[in-house]
Parts: sequence; C-alpha cells; structure tokens
Amino acid sequence: MSRVAKSPINIGNANVMLDGQLLVIKGKQGTLNYNCSELVKVSLAEKTLQVTPKDDSTEADALAGTTRANVANALIGVMEGFKKVLQLVGVGYRANVQANKVHLTLGFSHPVVYNVPEGITVNTPTPTEIVIQGFDKQLVGQVAAEIRRYRPPERYKGKGVRYAGEKIKLKETKKK
Repeated sequence: MSRVAKSPINIGNANVMLDGQLLVIKGKQGTLNYNCSELVKVSLAEKTLQVTPKDDSTEADALAGTTRANVANALIGVMEGFKKVLQLVGVGYRANVQANKVHLTLGFSHPVVYNVPEGITVNTPTPTEIVIQGFDKQLVGQVAAEIRRYRPPERYKGKGVRYAGEKIKLKETKKK
C-alpha cells in the first residue's frame, strides 16, 4: 500500500459528507466536491478520513496515495486557502486588476487581458506584483501558470513573469 495513503486525514473543523464515491468538503473558505476513483475506498470515521485501495493492483495503490493527497489539499484549501505570488521583472512591465480581469503590460504591442475564473481572487498590491488566492490548490496553480506563460523569464536578462522567490540562472552572453 502507498506510504502516503497509510496516514489518516484529520478533518478538524471542516464539514465532510461522503455519498458513495463523491466527497463534499465544506469550510469557511468555500465548498469543494471531490469525485474519488472506483479503485479507491474512502471511509469516514469520527474526525478522520482513511483512503485505502480496493484491490492489490499497482494502479489502485497509486490512486490511493493520489486521492489522499488531493483530499488533504482540499481540506486545507477550504479551511485556510492557497496563495501564489507572481513578480513582473522588466522595464514597463505592470499589472492591474479591473473587475474579474487582469490587465498586463508585458512589452508586447498590445495589452494582455486575462479573465479570472470563478473562485479565484487576484490582487495587485504593487504594479509589479500579482497575488492569486483561492481554496482550490489546482486552480490557483493553473491560473498562476497561465499568467506566467504570457512572458516566462528569459535566460539572458531575467525579464518576464516569475514566481516569488524563483531563482533564474542567467546565461552569459556571447563574446567577440
């Protein structure tokens, strides 16, 4: 059995309902629905969740660990939420939020407009910093990756959109 799946998940103050293979998790940040695989058995006892594979196949074992990690992330998300910070590095690179759209100036001949999906909040404390928050870890990471994809950091000067704390190893330029 997967080492990750062996450890039980502490529910804490979250409200968890199990309906067949559908797991409904409610917390102060919001509600998440997680549909578990048919190869995995989820059992709810008092204040803990236990994930076990239904058979001895390798796929069921792997899905048990993955399901346990995803459910644990969902519990953390509905109770505390997740946050990613992006930094814009470059002359004239800036961002601002209007309604549910992020307007980015990234050195193109046109401004880039990104529509923020439901359940995600985006703030710009400074024009060169974007803070993405939400209760779904996968969605927060996906939004950050999509915004970063418009102008990833380049290797010679380091200009572009990068995660906070990300180190870019700069290449040396050609010499005559």
